[in-house]
Amino acid sequence: MADWSRGHGPGAVDEMLDAENKLLADQLATKVSRLKSLALDIDKETEEHNAYLDGMDSNFLSATGLLTGSVKRFSNMVRSGRDNRRLLCYVSVGLILLFFVLYFIVSRAQT
Repeated sequence: MADWSRGHGPGAVDEMLDAENKLLADQLATKVSRLKSLALDIDKETEEHNAYLDGMDSNFLSATGLLTGSVKRFSNMVRSGRDNRRLLCYVSVGLILLFFVLYFIVSRAQT
């Protein structure tokens, strides 16, 4: 705070108080401006994240549709006779072998 005892009367004290009030008002305006800019940045970031999440939602819905169709085709193949079951067994064994081969290749490449 200002040193009020050195003034030359009530007018000097008022001038000192006015100067100090202006200084504090300027500091407050600066802080409010910073807070406003921070709030606007947070709002912009939130909108970007919401747009990103909406895009992910539509991607997951399309992936769900693809997986549902694949499961239906797989179920139809399992239900439809012995020849398809044999084919399904070959495909399953082939996929499992492919997984292990790729796993072996990736583990060798990392070391």
